[in-house]
Amino acid sequence: MNTDLMGTAELSHSLGARFFSFSPNSGNSGFSSVAIDSRKVREGGLFFALEGESCDGHSFVNAAFNSGAQAAVVESSKLETFDLVNIAQKAGKELIVVEDTMKGLRDSAKAYLNKFPALLKVGITGSNGKTTTKEITAAIAACEKNVVKNEGNLNSETGLPLSIFEVRDHHEVGIFELGMNKKNEILNSAEVLKPNVVLITNIGNAHIEFFGSKDEIVKQKKCIFNFLADNDIALIPEDDEYANALAHGVTGKVRYYSAGSFDEFEGTRDLGLEGTDIYWSGEKIHFALPGNHSFHDAIAAIAIAKELSVGSNAIKKGLESVKPLFGRLEILKGRTTVIRDCYNANPESMAKSIEFCDSLEWDGRKVYVIGDMLELGDSSSGEHRKLGGLLTRSQAEMIFLFGSEVTIAGSYMTQNGRAFFHTDEMEKLSSALNSYVQTGDLVLLKGSRRCALERLTETLTGEALNVS
Repeated sequence: MNTDLMGTAELSHSLGARFFSFSPNSGNSGFSSVAIDSRKVREGGLFFALEGESCDGHSFVNAAFNSGAQAAVVESSKLETFDLVNIAQKAGKELIVVEDTMKGLRDSAKAYLNKFPALLKVGITGSNGKTTTKEITAAIAACEKNVVKNEGNLNSETGLPLSIFEVRDHHEVGIFELGMNKKNEILNSAEVLKPNVVLITNIGNAHIEFFGSKDEIVKQKKCIFNFLADNDIALIPEDDEYANALAHGVTGKVRYYSAGSFDEFEGTRDLGLEGTDIYWSGEKIHFALPGNHSFHDAIAAIAIAKELSVGSNAIKKGLESVKPLFGRLEILKGRTTVIRDCYNANPESMAKSIEFCDSLEWDGRKVYVIGDMLELGDSSSGEHRKLGGLLTRSQAEMIFLFGSEVTIAGSYMTQNGRAFFHTDEMEKLSSALNSYVQTGDLVLLKGSRRCALERLTETLTGEALNVS
Protein backbone atom coordinates (compact mmCIF):
# COMPACT_ATOMS: atom_id res chain seq x y z
CA MET A 1 0.00 0.00 0.00
CA ASN A 2 1.34 3.45 -0.93
CA THR A 3 1.86 5.50 2.22
CA ASP A 4 3.26 8.58 0.50
CA LEU A 5 1.57 11.86 1.33
CA MET A 6 2.63 13.52 -1.91
CA GLY A 7 5.18 13.12 -4.69
CA THR A 8 8.41 15.06 -4.29
CA ALA A 9 8.40 16.15 -7.96
CA GLU A 10 4.74 17.10 -7.63
CA LEU A 11 5.48 19.22 -4.56
CA SER A 12 8.47 20.85 -6.20
CA HIS A 13 6.34 21.78 -9.21
CA SER A 14 3.61 23.26 -7.00
CA LEU A 15 6.22 25.42 -5.26
CA GLY A 16 7.85 26.55 -8.49
CA ALA A 17 11.09 25.20 -7.03
CA ARG A 18 14.27 23.77 -8.52
CA PHE A 19 14.43 20.02 -8.13
CA PHE A 20 17.54 17.86 -7.82
CA SER A 21 16.94 14.12 -7.78
CA PHE A 22 19.70 11.56 -7.27
CA SER A 23 17.28 8.86 -6.19
CA PRO A 24 17.21 5.49 -7.98
CA ASN A 25 13.47 6.11 -8.19
CA SER A 26 14.00 9.55 -9.72
CA GLY A 27 10.83 11.36 -10.65
CA ASN A 28 8.55 8.88 -8.90
CA SER A 29 9.56 9.39 -5.28
CA GLY A 30 7.17 10.49 -2.59
CA PHE A 31 7.43 11.47 1.07
CA SER A 32 5.62 9.75 3.91
CA SER A 33 6.03 12.30 6.72
CA VAL A 34 7.37 15.80 7.40
CA ALA A 35 9.90 17.04 9.97
CA ILE A 36 11.83 20.19 10.82
CA ASP A 37 14.08 18.38 13.32
CA SER A 38 16.55 15.90 11.83
CA ARG A 39 16.23 13.77 14.98
CA LYS A 40 12.52 13.28 14.27
CA VAL A 41 12.86 12.30 10.63
CA ARG A 42 11.23 8.98 9.75
CA GLU A 43 12.03 6.66 6.85
CA GLY A 44 10.82 8.21 3.61
CA GLY A 45 10.25 11.59 5.23
CA LEU A 46 10.60 15.14 3.96
CA PHE A 47 12.96 17.43 5.91
CA PHE A 48 12.59 21.21 5.94
CA ALA A 49 15.87 22.99 6.68
CA LEU A 50 14.72 26.03 8.68
CA GLU A 51 17.04 28.68 10.01
CA GLY A 52 16.52 29.16 13.75
CA GLU A 53 17.88 31.57 16.32
CA SER A 54 20.62 29.23 17.52
CA CYS A 55 21.22 26.87 14.59
CA ASP A 56 20.60 26.49 10.87
CA GLY A 57 18.73 23.42 9.70
CA HIS A 58 20.85 23.32 6.56
CA SER A 59 23.72 21.97 8.64
CA PHE A 60 21.56 18.93 9.47
CA VAL A 61 20.53 17.92 5.95
CA ASN A 62 23.05 15.07 5.87
CA ALA A 63 21.85 13.89 9.31
CA ALA A 64 18.27 13.95 8.01
CA PHE A 65 19.26 11.84 5.00
CA ASN A 66 21.07 9.40 7.28
CA SER A 67 17.88 9.16 9.39
CA GLY A 68 15.90 8.13 6.32
CA ALA A 69 14.67 11.37 4.74
CA GLN A 70 13.87 10.95 1.06
CA ALA A 71 14.17 14.66 0.32
CA ALA A 72 15.01 17.99 1.89
CA VAL A 73 13.60 21.45 1.23
CA VAL A 74 16.46 23.92 1.29
CA GLU A 75 17.20 27.55 0.41
CA SER A 76 18.99 28.44 -2.81
CA SER A 77 21.37 30.78 -0.98
CA LYS A 78 22.58 27.88 1.18
CA LEU A 79 23.37 25.37 -1.59
CA GLU A 80 27.05 26.18 -1.92
CA THR A 81 27.65 27.17 1.70
CA PHE A 82 26.59 23.74 2.95
CA ASP A 83 27.57 21.77 -0.19
CA LEU A 84 24.02 20.45 -0.34
CA VAL A 85 23.94 19.17 -3.93
CA ASN A 86 27.00 17.03 -3.25
CA ILE A 87 25.48 15.72 0.02
CA ALA A 88 22.25 14.77 -1.76
CA GLN A 89 24.15 13.12 -4.61
CA LYS A 90 26.27 10.99 -2.28
CA ALA A 91 23.17 9.98 -0.30
CA GLY A 92 21.12 9.23 -3.42
CA LYS A 93 18.38 11.60 -2.21
CA GLU A 94 16.50 14.68 -3.44
CA LEU A 95 16.54 18.43 -2.91
CA ILE A 96 13.67 20.88 -3.37
CA VAL A 97 15.22 24.33 -3.62
CA VAL A 98 13.22 27.44 -2.66
CA GLU A 99 14.04 31.01 -1.72
CA ASP A 100 12.69 30.79 1.84
CA THR A 101 12.16 27.46 3.59
CA MET A 102 9.73 28.90 6.16
CA LYS A 103 7.50 30.12 3.35
CA GLY A 104 8.20 26.82 1.62
CA LEU A 105 6.82 24.94 4.62
CA ARG A 106 3.64 27.02 4.57
CA ASP A 107 3.25 26.70 0.79
CA SER A 108 3.85 22.95 0.97
CA ALA A 109 1.15 22.55 3.61
CA LYS A 110 -1.20 24.65 1.48
CA ALA A 111 -0.48 22.49 -1.60
CA TYR A 112 -1.03 19.32 0.43
CA LEU A 113 -4.27 20.59 1.95
CA ASN A 114 -5.61 21.37 -1.54
CA LYS A 115 -5.73 17.59 -2.07
CA PHE A 116 -8.65 17.43 0.40
CA PRO A 117 -11.32 19.81 -0.95
CA ALA A 118 -14.09 18.09 1.02
CA LEU A 119 -12.42 18.65 4.40
CA LEU A 120 -14.38 21.08 6.57
CA LYS A 121 -11.75 23.25 8.24
CA VAL A 122 -12.13 24.91 11.64
CA GLY A 123 -9.76 27.63 12.88
CA ILE A 124 -9.60 28.71 16.53
CA THR A 125 -7.62 31.59 17.98
CA GLY A 126 -7.76 33.99 20.92
CA SER A 127 -5.69 35.17 23.85
CA ASN A 128 -6.85 32.45 26.26
CA GLY A 129 -8.53 29.07 25.95
CA LYS A 130 -7.48 28.15 22.39
CA THR A 131 -6.11 24.71 23.16
CA THR A 132 -8.87 23.76 25.59
CA THR A 133 -11.56 24.93 23.16
CA LYS A 134 -9.91 22.94 20.35
CA GLU A 135 -9.75 19.79 22.48
CA ILE A 136 -13.38 20.10 23.58
CA THR A 137 -14.53 20.78 20.02
CA ALA A 138 -12.62 17.74 18.76
CA ALA A 139 -14.08 15.54 21.51
CA ILE A 140 -17.61 16.57 20.53
CA ALA A 141 -17.13 16.38 16.77
CA ALA A 142 -15.38 13.00 16.98
CA CYS A 143 -18.59 11.45 18.32
CA GLU A 144 -20.09 11.77 14.84
CA LYS A 145 -17.28 12.56 12.40
CA ASN A 146 -13.72 11.61 11.52
CA VAL A 147 -11.60 14.40 13.01
CA VAL A 148 -8.01 15.57 12.67
CA LYS A 149 -6.54 18.28 14.89
CA ASN A 150 -3.21 19.78 15.87
CA GLU A 151 -1.75 17.78 18.73
CA GLY A 152 -0.91 19.64 21.94
CA ASN A 153 -0.26 23.27 21.15
CA LEU A 154 1.32 22.85 17.70
CA ASN A 155 -0.29 26.13 16.67
CA SER A 156 2.67 28.25 15.52
CA GLU A 157 3.89 29.19 12.04
CA THR A 158 5.72 25.83 12.01
CA GLY A 159 3.32 23.81 14.19
CA LEU A 160 0.22 24.47 12.08
CA PRO A 161 1.76 23.39 8.74
CA LEU A 162 3.22 20.26 10.35
CA SER A 163 -0.24 19.47 11.75
CA ILE A 164 -1.83 19.85 8.33
CA PHE A 165 0.32 17.01 7.04
CA GLU A 166 -1.63 14.75 9.44
CA VAL A 167 -4.77 15.11 7.25
CA ARG A 168 -5.81 11.89 5.47
CA ASP A 169 -8.54 10.91 3.01
CA HIS A 170 -10.91 9.61 5.68
CA HIS A 171 -10.97 12.85 7.68
CA GLU A 172 -14.16 14.88 7.45
CA VAL A 173 -13.32 17.76 9.81
CA GLY A 174 -10.01 19.44 10.62
CA ILE A 175 -9.91 21.39 13.89
CA PHE A 176 -6.85 23.62 14.22
CA GLU A 177 -5.81 26.30 16.67
CA LEU A 178 -3.75 29.24 15.48
CA GLY A 179 -1.39 30.99 17.87
CA MET A 180 0.78 34.07 17.47
CA ASN A 181 3.74 35.76 19.07
CA LYS A 182 4.73 37.91 16.10
CA LYS A 183 3.00 40.14 13.59
CA ASN A 184 1.40 38.46 10.57
CA GLU A 185 1.68 34.99 12.11
CA ILE A 186 -2.11 34.54 12.18
CA LEU A 187 -2.34 35.96 8.65
CA ASN A 188 0.24 33.50 7.34
CA SER A 189 -1.35 30.54 9.12
CA ALA A 190 -4.85 31.47 7.98
CA GLU A 191 -3.64 31.70 4.39
CA VAL A 192 -2.44 28.10 4.68
CA LEU A 193 -5.57 26.76 6.39
CA LYS A 194 -8.27 28.88 4.71
CA PRO A 195 -10.79 27.81 7.40
CA ASN A 196 -14.52 27.51 6.79
CA VAL A 197 -15.55 28.04 10.41
CA VAL A 198 -13.54 30.41 12.59
CA LEU A 199 -13.89 31.15 16.29
CA ILE A 200 -12.14 33.73 18.46
CA THR A 201 -12.23 32.88 22.17
CA ASN A 202 -11.37 36.35 23.55
CA ILE A 203 -8.99 39.28 23.32
CA GLY A 204 -6.50 39.79 26.15
CA ASN A 205 -2.95 40.86 26.87
CA ALA A 206 -1.19 37.60 25.98
CA HIS A 207 2.09 38.34 24.13
CA ILE A 208 1.37 42.07 24.19
CA GLU A 209 5.15 42.62 24.35
CA PHE A 210 5.25 41.79 20.64
CA PHE A 211 2.29 43.94 19.60
CA GLY A 212 2.28 47.06 21.77
CA SER A 213 -1.47 47.36 22.38
CA LYS A 214 -4.69 45.36 22.56
CA ASP A 215 -5.93 47.22 19.47
CA GLU A 216 -3.01 45.75 17.55
CA ILE A 217 -3.77 42.31 19.00
CA VAL A 218 -7.34 42.67 17.67
CA LYS A 219 -5.98 43.65 14.26
CA GLN A 220 -3.65 40.66 14.17
CA LYS A 221 -6.16 38.14 15.56
CA LYS A 222 -8.92 39.07 13.13
CA CYS A 223 -6.62 38.23 10.22
CA ILE A 224 -7.96 34.72 10.77
CA PHE A 225 -11.12 35.97 9.01
CA ASN A 226 -9.26 37.19 5.91
CA PHE A 227 -9.81 34.08 3.83
CA LEU A 228 -13.45 33.38 4.63
CA ALA A 229 -15.83 32.92 1.71
CA ASP A 230 -19.32 34.45 1.76
CA ASN A 231 -20.93 31.34 3.25
CA ASP A 232 -18.20 30.67 5.81
CA ILE A 233 -18.79 31.38 9.50
CA ALA A 234 -17.09 33.81 11.90
CA LEU A 235 -17.91 33.11 15.56
CA ILE A 236 -17.25 36.02 17.93
CA PRO A 237 -17.70 36.08 21.74
CA GLU A 238 -20.75 38.18 22.44
CA ASP A 239 -19.53 39.58 25.77
CA ASP A 240 -15.98 40.50 24.68
CA GLU A 241 -15.27 44.24 24.80
CA TYR A 242 -13.80 43.99 21.28
CA ALA A 243 -16.71 42.05 19.76
CA ASN A 244 -17.78 44.87 17.44
CA ALA A 245 -14.21 45.58 16.35
CA LEU A 246 -13.70 41.90 15.58
CA ALA A 247 -16.87 41.74 13.50
CA HIS A 248 -16.24 44.92 11.51
CA GLY A 249 -15.53 44.28 7.84
CA VAL A 250 -15.62 40.49 8.07
CA THR A 251 -16.50 38.58 4.91
CA GLY A 252 -18.73 35.64 5.69
CA LYS A 253 -21.53 35.19 8.18
CA VAL A 254 -20.82 36.75 11.58
CA ARG A 255 -22.44 35.03 14.54
CA TYR A 256 -22.04 36.03 18.18
CA TYR A 257 -21.95 33.29 20.77
CA SER A 258 -22.55 33.01 24.51
CA ALA A 259 -24.39 30.56 26.77
CA GLY A 260 -27.56 32.53 26.10
CA SER A 261 -27.20 32.03 22.35
CA PHE A 262 -28.56 28.49 22.55
CA ASP A 263 -32.20 27.58 23.15
CA GLU A 264 -31.00 24.21 24.48
CA PHE A 265 -29.06 25.80 27.35
CA GLU A 266 -30.97 25.57 30.63
CA GLY A 267 -28.39 26.58 33.24
CA THR A 268 -25.44 25.26 35.23
CA ARG A 269 -24.47 24.02 38.66
CA ASP A 270 -20.96 24.86 39.86
CA LEU A 271 -19.29 21.82 41.47
CA GLY A 272 -16.03 23.55 42.41
CA LEU A 273 -13.02 21.32 41.76
CA GLU A 274 -15.31 18.63 40.34
CA GLY A 275 -16.30 20.83 37.39
CA THR A 276 -19.74 21.97 36.26
CA ASP A 277 -23.06 20.33 35.60
CA ILE A 278 -24.50 21.80 32.41
CA TYR A 279 -28.25 21.44 31.82
CA TRP A 280 -28.78 21.10 28.09
CA SER A 281 -31.94 20.19 26.20
CA GLY A 282 -33.45 18.33 29.15
CA GLU A 283 -30.21 16.48 29.95
CA LYS A 284 -27.60 16.93 32.67
CA ILE A 285 -24.05 16.98 31.31
CA HIS A 286 -21.16 16.58 33.73
CA PHE A 287 -18.24 18.68 32.47
CA ALA A 288 -15.14 17.80 34.47
CA LEU A 289 -13.02 20.91 33.82
CA PRO A 290 -13.42 23.29 36.77
CA GLY A 291 -13.91 27.03 36.65
CA ASN A 292 -16.20 29.46 34.89
CA HIS A 293 -13.60 30.09 32.19
CA SER A 294 -13.57 26.38 31.37
CA PHE A 295 -17.34 26.53 31.02
CA HIS A 296 -16.93 29.41 28.55
CA ASP A 297 -14.47 27.26 26.57
CA ALA A 298 -17.17 24.58 26.48
CA ILE A 299 -19.70 27.10 25.17
CA ALA A 300 -17.23 28.13 22.45
CA ALA A 301 -16.80 24.49 21.49
CA ILE A 302 -20.57 24.00 21.38
CA ALA A 303 -20.87 27.05 19.10
CA ILE A 304 -18.47 25.39 16.64
CA ALA A 305 -20.15 21.99 17.00
CA LYS A 306 -23.48 23.51 16.06
CA GLU A 307 -21.93 24.85 12.84
CA LEU A 308 -20.68 21.33 12.13
CA SER A 309 -24.28 20.05 12.47
CA VAL A 310 -23.36 17.88 15.43
CA GLY A 311 -26.32 16.67 17.50
CA SER A 312 -27.13 17.07 21.20
CA ASN A 313 -26.14 13.47 22.02
CA ALA A 314 -22.65 14.13 20.64
CA ILE A 315 -22.43 17.38 22.61
CA LYS A 316 -23.26 15.51 25.81
CA LYS A 317 -20.97 12.56 25.10
CA GLY A 318 -18.10 14.80 23.99
CA LEU A 319 -18.28 17.17 26.95
CA GLU A 320 -18.42 14.26 29.39
CA SER A 321 -15.32 12.70 27.84
CA VAL A 322 -13.07 15.74 28.28
CA LYS A 323 -10.18 15.50 30.74
CA PRO A 324 -7.83 18.29 31.91
CA LEU A 325 -4.76 18.98 29.77
CA PHE A 326 -1.29 19.26 31.27
CA GLY A 327 -0.89 22.49 33.21
CA ARG A 328 -4.41 23.68 32.53
CA LEU A 329 -6.49 23.46 35.70
CA GLU A 330 -5.29 19.95 36.50
CA ILE A 331 -6.42 18.77 39.93
CA LEU A 332 -3.76 16.63 41.62
CA LYS A 333 -4.46 15.01 44.98
CA GLY A 334 -1.94 13.86 47.54
CA ARG A 335 -0.57 15.42 50.72
CA THR A 336 -2.12 18.64 49.45
CA THR A 337 -4.61 19.25 46.67
CA VAL A 338 -2.82 21.05 43.84
CA ILE A 339 -4.46 23.13 41.13
CA ARG A 340 -1.77 22.92 38.47
CA ASP A 341 -2.63 25.79 36.12
CA CYS A 342 0.90 26.67 35.13
CA TYR A 343 1.10 25.98 31.42
CA ASN A 344 1.05 29.73 30.87
CA ALA A 345 -0.07 33.00 32.44
CA ASN A 346 -1.22 36.44 31.37
CA PRO A 347 -3.24 39.05 33.29
CA GLU A 348 -6.62 37.63 32.25
CA SER A 349 -5.84 33.98 32.96
CA MET A 350 -4.08 34.89 36.21
CA ALA A 351 -7.11 36.82 37.44
CA LYS A 352 -9.44 33.96 36.50
CA SER A 353 -7.32 31.40 38.35
CA ILE A 354 -7.15 33.50 41.52
CA GLU A 355 -10.86 34.30 41.39
CA PHE A 356 -11.66 30.62 40.91
CA CYS A 357 -9.58 29.55 43.90
CA ASP A 358 -11.02 32.36 46.01
CA SER A 359 -14.53 31.14 45.19
CA LEU A 360 -13.92 27.57 46.34
CA GLU A 361 -15.27 26.41 49.68
CA TRP A 362 -12.31 24.75 51.39
CA ASP A 363 -11.89 23.43 54.91
CA GLY A 364 -8.10 23.77 54.92
CA ARG A 365 -5.77 26.61 54.03
CA LYS A 366 -5.36 28.12 50.57
CA VAL A 367 -1.80 28.67 49.36
CA TYR A 368 -1.07 30.51 46.11
CA VAL A 369 2.24 30.00 44.30
CA ILE A 370 2.51 32.72 41.66
CA GLY A 371 5.19 33.04 38.99
CA ASP A 372 6.08 35.80 36.55
CA MET A 373 3.70 36.81 33.78
CA LEU A 374 6.07 37.11 30.83
CA GLU A 375 5.90 38.73 27.38
CA LEU A 376 3.97 41.76 28.63
CA GLY A 377 6.50 44.34 27.44
CA ASP A 378 5.84 47.88 28.67
CA SER A 379 2.65 46.63 30.36
CA SER A 380 4.56 44.33 32.69
CA SER A 381 5.04 46.76 35.56
CA GLY A 382 1.41 47.90 35.64
CA GLU A 383 -0.01 44.40 35.22
CA HIS A 384 2.16 42.94 37.97
CA ARG A 385 1.12 45.79 40.24
CA LYS A 386 -2.53 44.91 39.53
CA LEU A 387 -1.63 41.31 40.35
CA GLY A 388 -0.31 42.52 43.71
CA GLY A 389 -3.72 44.03 44.35
CA LEU A 390 -5.50 40.79 43.44
CA LEU A 391 -3.26 38.79 45.74
CA THR A 392 -3.58 41.29 48.59
CA ARG A 393 -7.37 40.92 48.45
CA SER A 394 -7.30 37.17 47.84
CA GLN A 395 -8.40 34.38 50.15
CA ALA A 396 -4.90 32.87 50.32
CA GLU A 397 -3.52 32.09 53.75
CA MET A 398 -0.01 32.45 52.32
CA ILE A 399 1.43 33.59 48.99
CA PHE A 400 4.69 32.44 47.42
CA LEU A 401 6.09 34.52 44.56
CA PHE A 402 8.60 33.16 42.03
CA GLY A 403 10.62 35.14 39.49
CA SER A 404 11.92 38.65 38.90
CA GLU A 405 9.00 40.49 37.28
CA VAL A 406 6.59 39.44 40.01
CA THR A 407 8.73 41.49 42.44
CA ILE A 408 6.46 44.45 41.63
CA ALA A 409 3.46 42.51 42.92
CA GLY A 410 5.43 41.86 46.09
CA SER A 411 6.16 45.58 46.52
CA TYR A 412 2.45 46.35 46.35
CA MET A 413 1.70 43.62 48.89
CA THR A 414 4.38 44.96 51.25
CA GLN A 415 2.86 48.43 51.07
CA ASN A 416 -0.51 46.96 51.99
CA GLY A 417 0.70 44.73 54.82
CA ARG A 418 0.22 41.39 53.05
CA ALA A 419 2.64 38.62 54.06
CA PHE A 420 4.37 36.65 51.32
CA PHE A 421 7.55 34.78 50.45
CA HIS A 422 9.57 35.66 47.35
CA THR A 423 12.50 34.03 45.56
CA ASP A 424 13.79 33.52 42.05
CA GLU A 425 15.47 30.20 42.91
CA MET A 426 13.41 27.04 42.50
CA GLU A 427 15.32 25.14 45.18
CA LYS A 428 14.55 27.83 47.77
CA LEU A 429 10.91 27.95 46.70
CA SER A 430 10.56 24.20 46.96
CA SER A 431 12.18 24.14 50.41
CA ALA A 432 10.01 26.98 51.72
CA LEU A 433 6.84 25.36 50.43
CA ASN A 434 7.79 21.98 51.84
CA SER A 435 8.25 23.55 55.27
CA TYR A 436 5.01 25.52 55.11
CA VAL A 437 2.34 23.31 53.56
CA GLN A 438 0.43 20.76 55.57
CA THR A 439 -2.02 18.00 54.85
CA GLY A 440 -5.33 19.34 53.59
CA ASP A 441 -3.99 22.55 52.05
CA LEU A 442 -5.19 23.72 48.64
CA VAL A 443 -2.26 24.96 46.53
CA LEU A 444 -2.54 26.96 43.30
CA LEU A 445 0.41 26.86 40.88
CA LYS A 446 0.11 29.68 38.33
CA GLY A 447 2.84 31.26 36.22
CA SER A 448 4.23 31.59 32.72
CA ARG A 449 5.66 28.54 30.97
CA ARG A 450 9.28 29.48 31.59
CA CYS A 451 8.66 29.40 35.35
CA ALA A 452 7.95 25.65 35.06
CA LEU A 453 6.09 25.57 38.37
CA GLU A 454 5.10 21.95 37.73
CA ARG A 455 8.51 21.12 39.21
CA LEU A 456 6.90 21.66 42.61
CA THR A 457 4.29 18.93 42.13
CA GLU A 458 6.08 16.12 43.92
CA THR A 459 7.03 18.40 46.82
CA LEU A 460 3.41 19.37 47.29
CA THR A 461 1.61 16.08 46.75
CA GLY A 462 4.06 13.37 47.74
CA GLU A 463 4.35 10.15 45.76
CA ALA A 464 0.76 9.45 44.81
CA LEU A 465 -0.33 11.73 41.96
CA ASN A 466 -3.94 11.03 41.14
CA VAL A 467 -5.61 13.27 38.57
CA SER A 468 -9.31 13.73 39.18
